[in-house]
Amino acid sequence: MPEGTGWINYFGYADCIELANENVRVVLGLHGGRVLEYSYKGENAIYLNPDHEGWVYDPAKPQIDPSGGRFDIGPELVLPPHPDLWVGKWEGEILGPRRARMISVKDKATGTQLVREFKLDAESSHLSCTQLIKNISDETIERNHWSRTFGQGKGICLVPLGDHFNRFPRKYIVFGPGPIINYEPEDPNIRVRDNFLEIVDTPIEPWIAVDSYAGWFGYLMRNDLLFVKRFPTFPERMYPDIGAYTVVLWYFEDEMCELEPFGPKEILDPGEAASFTEDWWLLPYDFPHDGGDVDLVKVQQIVDEYAR
Repeated sequence: MPEGTGWINYFGYADCIELANENVRVVLGLHGGRVLEYSYKGENAIYLNPDHEGWVYDPAKPQIDPSGGRFDIGPELVLPPHPDLWVGKWEGEILGPRRARMISVKDKATGTQLVREFKLDAESSHLSCTQLIKNISDETIERNHWSRTFGQGKGICLVPLGDHFNRFPRKYIVFGPGPIINYEPEDPNIRVRDNFLEIVDTPIEPWIAVDSYAGWFGYLMRNDLLFVKRFPTFPERMYPDIGAYTVVLWYFEDEMCELEPFGPKEILDPGEAASFTEDWWLLPYDFPHDGGDVDLVKVQQIVDEYAR
């Protein structure tokens, strides 16, 4: 096998791909094309619900919303259901040292086929995650990248707001209760400080969207890891989801937080494809268990130095 790779049993599945270096391990699951583990020195940043262990999609049986490091496509509220992409069986292959690919079925419901490639750095925690969206239909389609990674619960979200003109009055919007979009929310667990949006604990309404073109955000977890996602942004292009946001954070009670970068709209003619790459890092950083504030200047410095 190429260096830093292997096929392993993991979380009730017998066909998982492992990518590893001295301190970091990534485990890719072929049921839904998910990241099941992304760990630094044994601490997994990915939330896995133990009740989901070994679950396999069967259209004749009750369905679940699987945990893990998920990816998807949008626009969310107008695409038809696509369980073959979301939870179906994918093909997997190892491409080289610490590199792998997962390939979905050709999904008639959305007219797309997805390819996900992962590359782990030889020494650091840097994980490159690329999703390719291919139009397999006979019509022109509009799609966008949508990442839906579950991080461990009760963490602190840190989203730099950048220097662009922000179209949200409070720098963020909240969805709910119900189908309401609230552009003037009040929540003691959400604040803007030093040009960062901070979600310091589980919010009142779980779904928060941010207008940021800074190109990264961090999620500080109680296991003293800062999970950083860096991704390209395109101020001149359309973002097709209902709020035209670039970042969404979704908390489920105290169990987990969904970390969601969005890509811009891709207009794909038959046979065309478009890709979007997220770069991930796990950086040691002490969680403020005493309730103190995160040092945002220090976080920015660490990200600038180690998450490039």
